[in-house]
Amino acid sequence: MRFGYWLPVFGGWLRNVPDEGMEASWPYVQRLARRSEEIGYDLTLIAELFLNDIKGIDAPALDAWSTAAALAAVTTRLELMVAVRPTYHHPATLAKQAANIDRISNGRLSLNVVSSWWKDEARRFGSQFDEHDDRYARTAEWLDVLHGAWSQSSLSYHGKYYQVDELIVQPKPIGSRGRPHPVLYAGGESDAAKSLITRACDAYVMHGDPPDRVAPKVADMQRRREAAGLGPMQYGMAAYAIVRDTEAEAQRELERITNVQPGSPGFHNYQDWIANTQLDQHLSLQDYSVSNRGLRAGLVGTPEQVADRVREFEAAGVGLLLLQCSPQLEEMERFAEQVMPLVRSQKVLAA
Repeated sequence: MRFGYWLPVFGGWLRNVPDEGMEASWPYVQRLARRSEEIGYDLTLIAELFLNDIKGIDAPALDAWSTAAALAAVTTRLELMVAVRPTYHHPATLAKQAANIDRISNGRLSLNVVSSWWKDEARRFGSQFDEHDDRYARTAEWLDVLHGAWSQSSLSYHGKYYQVDELIVQPKPIGSRGRPHPVLYAGGESDAAKSLITRACDAYVMHGDPPDRVAPKVADMQRRREAAGLGPMQYGMAAYAIVRDTEAEAQRELERITNVQPGSPGFHNYQDWIANTQLDQHLSLQDYSVSNRGLRAGLVGTPEQVADRVREFEAAGVGLLLLQCSPQLEEMERFAEQVMPLVRSQKVLAA
């Protein structure tokens, strides 16, 4: 199991706690990234939204791409998975920018390709907002251009959404036998999303769910890849972690963070997200207390209970956990000290 985490570019993950002790600032995320390398984390996901959908649209939110470039220069081992939304980035210029950051990081850049969902954000930033299936059609062309820009010496492409003539991107991203280009992650629960990810991406990332719901999703994507004649994918999942000395303490913390009320800063954005996504199950307001259904993963309890749950996800085919917690640095240290050794020691015993 690889352990990653969401970089707190929004200053936290809780919609009912105004100050979580992790401000949306360069000093904080730089300190967190450097410390995460020291304690054994493999990857950070740098989300991209221009507005803050957790704390309210007036609250600060860091820019994903400039933050990623800065982190590339001050870290040495951490994989930098940067979210990118085709609606806001032309694939030709993004291919150039990403290749440059990949060079700065010595081959540690990856992309999380996200088809935009926030209609009000697009309006405020003067961007076009496509309906659901149109967004995936755009993303399909976007990925075609990106692949071509990274793999061909000169690319000409003429599609419905994007056109380039004799595009040259040099230098290319750092390539190797096992990594010809930055790894492309993507998630989605509609058939349009899964079909596109099967064809054009390297890894599938999921919202939080219990292991018995995750295992069929992994199996479905494996079947799709095999039917397409393509090799295996990587599988990741978002999860919110609460680790305490006793189960009662963990449950008290869970109760504290799940009391979002209508009228709170994130409630309107919750309604916007529900209206513009196609999920495979109903999302409750309690689920939305933290982002990406992280609490459904069930990483709540004692170190032993959480380690057992992590092993269940590993058995279900998940190879990467993308953790959220609050406050991020302190809770990540606790997870690294108390949970990771248990997971890894069990592997040794099994071997």
